[in-house]
Amino acid sequence: MSIEFTSRVKAIPVYPAAATYAFDGEIVKLASNETPWGPHAAVLEAVETQLRTLNRYPDPTAAKLRGRLADRHELPAGRVAVGNGSCEILLAAAEAMLEPGAEIVYAWPSFSMYPHLAAMTGARAIEVPLDSEGRHDLDAMATEVTAATRILIVCNPNNPTATAIPIEEIDAFVGSLPRHVCVILDEAYVEFNMLQDPDESLPLLAKHPNLVLLRTFSKIYGLCGLRVGYALCAEDFRLGVDRVRQPFSVNALAQAAAAEALLHQDEVARRVERTMAERLFMEDELHERGLETTEPQANFSWVSFGGRDEDEVIDGLARRGVIVRAGKALGQEGWARVTYGTRQENERFLAALDEVLA
Repeated sequence: MSIEFTSRVKAIPVYPAAATYAFDGEIVKLASNETPWGPHAAVLEAVETQLRTLNRYPDPTAAKLRGRLADRHELPAGRVAVGNGSCEILLAAAEAMLEPGAEIVYAWPSFSMYPHLAAMTGARAIEVPLDSEGRHDLDAMATEVTAATRILIVCNPNNPTATAIPIEEIDAFVGSLPRHVCVILDEAYVEFNMLQDPDESLPLLAKHPNLVLLRTFSKIYGLCGLRVGYALCAEDFRLGVDRVRQPFSVNALAQAAAAEALLHQDEVARRVERTMAERLFMEDELHERGLETTEPQANFSWVSFGGRDEDEVIDGLARRGVIVRAGKALGQEGWARVTYGTRQENERFLAALDEVLA
């Protein structure tokens, strides 16, 4: 007799992690939306200093990091939640707010973690298809909201399609929804969004007490390996997610790195500028090859293979040492999500793509 798992556990989908391939040479990894540039030198120094204190538990309240986030966004520290990546905050929100009989609404395809939230809690998931341009269909999402809706998520810019909704439309949409619905605006890629300044969504928090802005240090700050995310939210949301999580969830190195990274907004601006240059380069090159893309507002492109066999293209790139994320695992077969790397990495991807398509 083997051990038994609950039906909920059996229903949770396996997260589609990026594949790794045996390749005799340097791999170009354009599959996980990481920044190709490492942390700021001062961030590395802060981490090295913190190494000497690893015999002690981290601050369970993350007071220094939350204080700096509060100062940066001009909010009370009580309205800032931090987590072991933004995923932990999503999972904690589900644990705190969802249950059998409750509903969660989100667009699809979108971030691969969202289906986990209903499956792990027994709630009902309502997936609303994106529009023909790969954008959130806010009107269609609004029609799915009922008295049972506890959480509604808008990923803006959307992962994996890279598209974004103007902040004015988000504002009107949230204002049209009942206040019992917690609206999570997942802004993991907000710094790359040229439709708005990252601070433009902050005033919405004062207008909509049911709104949560979810952000991360994994992308623009280059801290994927340390896992730090945060939410700007009402205090009751923070208290709810903190209640269901394990203590000390954000480790000491992560807290030190994120707190220091916030002090270097000039580096953020430089990374945005460099990413925009690679976005323009990649989009031009892809279109010259006759490949369709959505309008990107992130650090990646969503690329159609134009009817070509997805597995053959993805495997062909992998055999040439280039890893991208297959669309099949992300909800739309025949497409791929391609992260922008350095110019050298991007040129290697394009050369490999030319060989595969030929």
